[in-house]
Amino acid sequence: MLSQIEKAERLRALHLDPHLLVLVNVWDVASAQAVARVAGCTAIATASAAVAAAHGYADGEQIPPDLVFDSLRRICAAVDLPVTADLERGYADPPDTIAQALDAGAVGYTLEDAMCPVAEMTDRIAAAVAVGGARGIPAVLNARTDVYLAHREWPEERRYAEARHRGLAYLEAGADCVFVPGLTAGASIRGLVDAFGRGRLSLITAVGLPDYDVLRQWGVARVSHGPYPHRQAMAALATYAAHQLDQP
Repeated sequence: MLSQIEKAERLRALHLDPHLLVLVNVWDVASAQAVARVAGCTAIATASAAVAAAHGYADGEQIPPDLVFDSLRRICAAVDLPVTADLERGYADPPDTIAQALDAGAVGYTLEDAMCPVAEMTDRIAAAVAVGGARGIPAVLNARTDVYLAHREWPEERRYAEARHRGLAYLEAGADCVFVPGLTAGASIRGLVDAFGRGRLSLITAVGLPDYDVLRQWGVARVSHGPYPHRQAMAALATYAAHQLDQP
């Protein structure tokens, strides 16, 4: 069994590994163990929307944080792999949220900006990094900017410039990588890798996203799947139920 520090170091190393870090997001112990058993799985990531849905809540910090930490604790105890947690905006108290996530066994976490002022997010990042530093756990902070999701009407050049501006500020504040969900344009991906450095850009699967091998060659750190595995699992369950219940 790896220690929490060893798991944190392993997760950190995976961002610079020659192989792209692919995270198939989970929401409970059963899903975490199912993904962990698949050959090639090197780390586990939770998805806030999926965890919330599994407890009957909408995404967007509607779920009571205690349920998030309890679920995370169970997942971390069930798999001997690094676990990174989706912590939305950090709930009401980001430093306390990070502390509780580390207590649960997580060695990485994603914090999103929800397009708040840059200074607000950098303060949040610095406080989060301080928590891990005080505990001696080199947890990986994945700082998410929602510019591509919040401003779909902007031209690509403007969204790219804003993502670059925010990402550089977040890295300067202590983030380890920058998560830009919604970004699929190859030129912009390459531009952000050049600006942030190899192993510093995080993406989510989407229609139009270049192949994993191409992203790996460009220097992208990781690709996650967010709520999509949970949605697929629920759709499969509904299909199964419909077949079983459609009996004479």
